[in-house]
Amino acid sequence: MVRQWFTMATEHTAVKTYADILKSMLAVVLLLLMSVSAEPKVVTIGASLSSERYQHQFKLAVEALNRRPQLQNSLQFNSTSILMDGNPIRSALDVCDKLLAEQVFTVVVSHPNSSFQAPISVSYTCGYYNIPVIGISARDSAFSDINVHKMFLRTVPPYSHQADVWVAMLEQLGWYRVIFVYSADEEGRAILSRFQTLAEPKEIKIDRTIKYMPGQTNYTEDLVQIHNLEARVILLTAATDDAEVLFSDAESCGLMAEDFAWIVSERAFNAATTPIGVLGLHLVNGTDEEKHISDAVDIVFDAFTRVSPSALDSPPPSKCSDLDNWQSGEVILAALKSTKMSGQTGQLSFTELGDRLDAMYEIMNMNTSRRQVAVGLYGGIQVSSVKPPQVVGADQEPLRMSKNITWPGGVTVKPKGLRIKRNLTVVTLGEIPFVNVEKMPADGICKRLNAKSNSFPCYNFTSGTTHCCSGYCIDMLENIAANVSFNFTIHLSSDGLYGSFERRNGSESKQWNGMMGELIDGKADLIVAPLTINPERAAYIDFTKPFKYQGLNILVRKTQKDSSLASFLQPFQDTLWILVGLSVHVVALVLYLLDRFSPFGRFKLAKSEDTEEDALNLSSAMWFSWGVLLNSGIGEGTPRSFSARVLGMVWAGFAMIIVASYTANLAAFLVLDRPEALISGIDDPRLRNPTENFRYATVKGSAVEMYFKRQVELSTMYRNMEDKNYHTAEDAIEAVRKGELHAFIWDSPRLEYEAANDCDLTTAGDLFGRSGLGIGLRKNSHWTHPVSLAVLELHESGFMEELDNRWILVDSKSQCPEGNSAPATLGLTNMAGVFMMVAGGIVAGVLLIFIEIAYKRHRGLKEKELELARNAADRWRGNIEKRRTLRQTLQKQREEQMRAANAVGMKQQEALTQGNSMTPYRRSPLLEGAGSNATGVSHFSPPQPLPPHFTSSHSARGHFAHSPGGVRTGRTVTWHNPAHNPDFSVI
Repeated sequence: MVRQWFTMATEHTAVKTYADILKSMLAVVLLLLMSVSAEPKVVTIGASLSSERYQHQFKLAVEALNRRPQLQNSLQFNSTSILMDGNPIRSALDVCDKLLAEQVFTVVVSHPNSSFQAPISVSYTCGYYNIPVIGISARDSAFSDINVHKMFLRTVPPYSHQADVWVAMLEQLGWYRVIFVYSADEEGRAILSRFQTLAEPKEIKIDRTIKYMPGQTNYTEDLVQIHNLEARVILLTAATDDAEVLFSDAESCGLMAEDFAWIVSERAFNAATTPIGVLGLHLVNGTDEEKHISDAVDIVFDAFTRVSPSALDSPPPSKCSDLDNWQSGEVILAALKSTKMSGQTGQLSFTELGDRLDAMYEIMNMNTSRRQVAVGLYGGIQVSSVKPPQVVGADQEPLRMSKNITWPGGVTVKPKGLRIKRNLTVVTLGEIPFVNVEKMPADGICKRLNAKSNSFPCYNFTSGTTHCCSGYCIDMLENIAANVSFNFTIHLSSDGLYGSFERRNGSESKQWNGMMGELIDGKADLIVAPLTINPERAAYIDFTKPFKYQGLNILVRKTQKDSSLASFLQPFQDTLWILVGLSVHVVALVLYLLDRFSPFGRFKLAKSEDTEEDALNLSSAMWFSWGVLLNSGIGEGTPRSFSARVLGMVWAGFAMIIVASYTANLAAFLVLDRPEALISGIDDPRLRNPTENFRYATVKGSAVEMYFKRQVELSTMYRNMEDKNYHTAEDAIEAVRKGELHAFIWDSPRLEYEAANDCDLTTAGDLFGRSGLGIGLRKNSHWTHPVSLAVLELHESGFMEELDNRWILVDSKSQCPEGNSAPATLGLTNMAGVFMMVAGGIVAGVLLIFIEIAYKRHRGLKEKELELARNAADRWRGNIEKRRTLRQTLQKQREEQMRAANAVGMKQQEALTQGNSMTPYRRSPLLEGAGSNATGVSHFSPPQPLPPHFTSSHSARGHFAHSPGGVRTGRTVTWHNPAHNPDFSVI
């Protein structure tokens, strides 16, 4: 028919115009398209089923697709099916010879009639040629591996999806700690992996995973360890045969008691020995092959109605010898996986791996009559065995469970899921102020410290002695124990360490030591100590909410200047002090010289009798110079000359500047002088670029050491202090006090406590490496949640702040000065030098006064001797003068007497001559007057010298007669001349 239309069009084109030719060609094309569209695309669906019955059911379901109005003659579905052989090789050959020969677009596969063997051979064969396979009974987890079964999807969920139901059940029942028992095969590993993934966001913890080998006849050794665990909820995944043995061994081990709860997988629940009270699962319509065939055909119909028609143009392979890869198969598989519809088995949807989602499970329970009864439903519909009044929870929730559940032991009360232990063992170590360890009193009773703090016995296994423990953590533990209702006993860490992950005794495997090791090994239930929360520890134990937030800090000794006796000299350097002292004396000398040589100065000669102010001598100039410098009053000895006064004014200005500078620097050196830290903080160059002269360290095996080891930028510091770290914080702090260690890096609360109690210590820089201190518990411990709540309540009530003031800040009773910028009060240590200077001045004054007295006494003797010599000399000169005067007087008298005598003689001679007569001799009146002295000598004689013993108390007076002139002469002479010569005579 197509050829006839083409011939007619050709004949017409010979006589038509060019436009008519185009119209004719378009008409031909339309006719061709109409003829092609009139033929529907044929899609053949293959199947490999377990029985002829299901083959017939499959054929009917496919034929029903062609009657659906959605096709509109665009598609036509055909079916072809085979019986699945139990032999995988024959099954694969049947696929090649019978199914591929029909060019099937997809294959629906079940299982052999005689067993539930997985259709692995069908999946391999079809997957090689990119033919999609829909499994309706295969639940093995191996089919979820898209690298092996890349073209496989299924209408039933894998066994591993039971973990979804388990997590929902645990959350609704309020159980958050479980024991997971699984087989050492692919199914066991798959369900464990999925459970761990789903449980982690729900904070469901696995206390322990117990792996067993399938096929064994006794599992007692694997199950007996459950008794030592706190969790009492057991999840079991096992095949039916293994479950029968496991249940029997569990009952013999006492694991089916009232405080236990068992949730098992589908196959395990079908065991003949399933005990009373066990909860299991059952997949709704999981084994209804007829419904799954119907859902599989509907999925194919939905996918092919949405797939692009071009994907159907490429025919699928027709035989196994075709090596070409069918590209359309991947397009059809993507359409199948994207299907979302409601089917006879429930809501149908798939994951990227091809696994069924939204499957429905019944929650099954073995009652006291040993009958399996449904007590809940996980999915979108209800089953008849669960009555509506008994269903709890909202309709929107995927899980709904009945309250009427029989538990192990035949009880109807839900187990707590945990072994409640009320007597807890607490491990700690001495760490002031958090834990103070003191000797036990003689009476063996630890006394209460005060109304707010108590002390408890704490045993030391290393020394075998009991001590009394108190402090921040002990007060907190006492309060938490009262709130959460548990008893406790305390013991000290056997090795005194917090805990580090390292090799023990040269072994290759690493283990925790210290308190961490004791907690993990089950020797303790709680760690109550200043234990830092870090990732390394949190991977092995649980932590409560932090009871104290803290960081790391650096403890150093305060670097304060030595308050020596010369502290008041610190404002100036030695050179400046020398120059100031030299300037005082130079200026004094220049003032003296200027005033000395100035014509207007006050300098007077010593012999001057002027009564004006004394002249400016060198001593006065020195006094003036020091008085101006020290700002003391100048009462005398000031310069008078203009030149000297100009220099005095300049010197006063100099003194003002020096005194002001000294006062300002004194305030800086003494008043505001506070002890400072040796380093500035963690970024100090002496820490970042360490030298041998600067030592810093922390505690071995502590969280601080882990912090430095973990931080790449602090690796240099870690390597430098790795071999210098101390065993305990007490040893390191004592080394800082002694100066053996320059800096100690540790938790800020402890360092703040030490700085508050020891004024010689201080913290340097800001906090770094901020973290929290928490209480450590074993992994998935029942007490983690209640203890955390108790810690939060203590924070809200202000109890933790009270503990800070009581133990760390010491109730703010520290006697150390606060580290602020306010001026400090000067003490005796700062000004001792000034007082010593005053005392020195007093001592110097006393010494000088004795020297002056001695000097004055010595000088007085000298002056007295000189005075005596001067007096003697004066007397000697007076005597010499007197004698000279006397000689002169006597000489004159002699001369007068001689003249008088001569005159008398001449007169007598004249008289004799005149009288020529001889008259008797008569003394002249002058001689008579001279002879009438006190000595009674009748004749004149010269004065005789005094005897040698004549002293100043004896005197001799000479009485002379009045001279003819009528004048009386006389002198009192005192003789006291050691140099007097007794043989001296007056001539």
